[in-house]
Amino acid sequence: MLNYKKVPLNEYLQTYKARTERTLDHWLPSASTIPTRLHQAMRYSTLDGGKRIRPALVYATGSALGVAYKSLDGPACAVEIIHAYSLIHDDLPAMDNDDLRRGRPTCHKAFDEATAILAGDALQSLAFHIVVHDHQMIRDSEIRLKMIDTLALACGSRGMAGGQAIDLASTGKELTLIELENMHIHKTGALIRASVVLGGLSQPGIDNGVLVRLDHYAKCVGLAFQIQDDILDIESDTETLGKTQGADEAQKKVTYPSLIGSEKAKKMAQELHEQAIESLAGMDKRADQLRWLSEFIIGRRH
Repeated sequence: MLNYKKVPLNEYLQTYKARTERTLDHWLPSASTIPTRLHQAMRYSTLDGGKRIRPALVYATGSALGVAYKSLDGPACAVEIIHAYSLIHDDLPAMDNDDLRRGRPTCHKAFDEATAILAGDALQSLAFHIVVHDHQMIRDSEIRLKMIDTLALACGSRGMAGGQAIDLASTGKELTLIELENMHIHKTGALIRASVVLGGLSQPGIDNGVLVRLDHYAKCVGLAFQIQDDILDIESDTETLGKTQGADEAQKKVTYPSLIGSEKAKKMAQELHEQAIESLAGMDKRADQLRWLSEFIIGRRH
């Protein structure tokens, strides 16, 4: 039986979201800075939208280890910027060809395809610029290098880009459960794991065993997140989701509900949540935010 103290998660999420918005606004070039259209597209796709789950995982992990918020602003902002870049590129006609994101026209619809590609490229490089230059982050240069390596792996061919390539190659084909899991460990899970690891690395001298347990927590949460996404794609609606409902089915993509059924998918998400909680055994009540974030992820409606 899972046993942990309820925390005011909504208050924490609002705090983390507000800090993320301020930090994003600080690092993103002004919309009036040349080239203005590119910077407008970057800000359009990044500010004032999204659940900010990945930044929340950075803050919650750091908080569980006693790290000050100001040391976590940079990593939280960096992972959200990487996430925004990935959404811009995923939505492109050559990829998932989506018209709606976060309740608004996707970047290539609001601007144009070329600008969207460049906005994604520029956002990716900005994320690494932040990790290098944010003076409030941990000062140890070796740790910063580990953070850069973690982020690079998460968004490269062994992370999100690789997962998207597998996704595109798998459209219209049959997959096994292991193949589906492998795809989402890369496409969705990699950046979620990086978010938790960056939060952990923000604590000077973190014990490697703790970092391993946190990474396992993140692996479970990342898969649970994707399963819930798949469930919502068939059970929710476009207005609630902020993106086109039923898009996966329309594109003949393999999802957890289509492969094992909705009820088994929900059971699998619950089991992953329980494994995530078990990974935090031995961590004190400061880790309750992470415990409740895992529960929030499998219970969300958008």
